[in-house]
Amino acid sequence: MNIEFKVIDQSNYNECIKLRLHKEQENFVASNIFSLVQSAYEPDLYPLGVYCDNKMVGFILYDFDYELNGWSMSRFMIDVNDQNKGIGKMVIQKFIEFFINKYGHVPLYTSASVDNQIAIALYEQFGFERKEVIEYEAGGRKHKDFKMLVQL
Repeated sequence: MNIEFKVIDQSNYNECIKLRLHKEQENFVASNIFSLVQSAYEPDLYPLGVYCDNKMVGFILYDFDYELNGWSMSRFMIDVNDQNKGIGKMVIQKFIEFFINKYGHVPLYTSASVDNQIAIALYEQFGFERKEVIEYEAGGRKHKDFKMLVQL
């Protein structure tokens, strides 16, 4: 499997917004359409389409988070039809390599719902450590996430 990242632009945004999660995963990550709108109006947000063998299978949004004073992989998802194939692991590995090549060996944050044991376990495989629990409200819902950090 060949994993690539492509910037989301006018040529592929429709593919991105058509990607879906399992119903029970929808509370764990903001929709891709919300992420794309957010990246259009907020500075330092970078949306990437995740391609496997030239087919878009997922989405990553990374950013420089001024509250953390560091880089963050804010959103990560793999389409429901492409989950449980090992793609997620390959994507995280490839994203870490991409990130190091672009920004060097710096800390990288992410977060995962305290109820999302699959994502937590995936991130921990790549050295992310749970640092603290953060609670916030977004989209009219309360969220409780682990803030996670890896030193690249």
